[in-house]
Amino acid sequence: MPRPFVRPGRLARGLAVLGALVVPATAAAAADAAPPAPAVRTGLDVVVSSGGAPLRGKRVGLVVNAASVTADGRHAIDALRQSGVQVVRLFAPEHGLRNRAAAGEKIEGGVDGHSGLPVVSLYGARTKPTAADLAGLDVLVYDLQDAGVRFYTYASTLLLCLEAAGESGVELIVLDRPNPLGGDRMEGPQRSPEVATSLVSMAPGPLVHGLTLGEMARLVNARRSRPARLDVVALKGWARSMMWVDTGLRWVAPSPNLRSPEAALAYGGTALLEATNLSEGRGTEAPFLLLGAPWLSTEPVVRAVQTPGFALLATRFTPVGSSAAPEPKHRDSECAGLQVRITDARAARPYELGMRLLHELRKQGAFGWREDGALDWLLGTRAPRMALERGDPVEAILAADLQDIEAFRRERQPALLY
Repeated sequence: MPRPFVRPGRLARGLAVLGALVVPATAAAAADAAPPAPAVRTGLDVVVSSGGAPLRGKRVGLVVNAASVTADGRHAIDALRQSGVQVVRLFAPEHGLRNRAAAGEKIEGGVDGHSGLPVVSLYGARTKPTAADLAGLDVLVYDLQDAGVRFYTYASTLLLCLEAAGESGVELIVLDRPNPLGGDRMEGPQRSPEVATSLVSMAPGPLVHGLTLGEMARLVNARRSRPARLDVVALKGWARSMMWVDTGLRWVAPSPNLRSPEAALAYGGTALLEATNLSEGRGTEAPFLLLGAPWLSTEPVVRAVQTPGFALLATRFTPVGSSAAPEPKHRDSECAGLQVRITDARAARPYELGMRLLHELRKQGAFGWREDGALDWLLGTRAPRMALERGDPVEAILAADLQDIEAFRRERQPALLY
């Protein structure tokens, strides 16, 4: 991808704090040693290490993408087949089987060139598997890495697969993966019936929900009048307090623009700028960690937006087109920007960051909402936008969600695995 223009030195210095490490020459020998085993084993690794149980002898449909890999880097398709599992059909979510499609880009099915298996698209003409898609399968296996935020569409894809499996009598097995935000952090509003449900708003609970997808499936399945045959292959070694860095797992981008654990941590707040006329960083080297517009006055925002776990630095950048973002906002225009820096991952409150950004950015004369009501659509409710437009303080906006969050904390208990 072409490198976007960056004011020399500024972004480079900023990105260094996001995880670049200087290795002393005396550590060269250690660099040659085998990496330590991850502290956490994913559901996929558990199945592979067991020789394919509980999938051996079954005809398997597999919901996967490029991040569906084992700890040693093998893709789920290859690792399961090498374990003797009969994978007969693939299902691809948003961004496609190999994560090459941009956000919102419709994808088609076909045949996977690597494995030779047929691929059913779940982000094109339909988003839910049909009875014909599931015909001949004994089990549908779901193995996608989530972002821990309701508007990340993989949770909705899971719930649609759960519904389809229940209707067709096909077993659904979720190979669980860590929530990159941990299992304790919960923030933001619940969806409201006043906004039509879509692929960004199906998951229950607050916007930042604090569940793994295995737990999400258990929670929703228990509420169904006719539950599906559901099993979850749980993580080994994961605890709710864990951040991504604690897992020992390598980050593999689950979508083209979610390129690091730091971006995933900010995503629940900075992605809300998609609903505005500011860039959320698509078309740059650090989507969701770079924000801006040609007209932005950065210094007032840097001074005013004080959020636990985050700091903002003024910078400049120029979005460019790429396969990950063919037409980013302000393409080829130099933007006055904000670089989001993680100062304390455990204290970070991404939704609060998003609300404080929107509250302050609205004070700038050139600010505007997208005309399609995107913020309501992303959040699944009109309440935060209406509160922002009334000029309500951010503290009041956040406080409005607390009662529902505590109620969900109690409601989710029977579904928890960790």
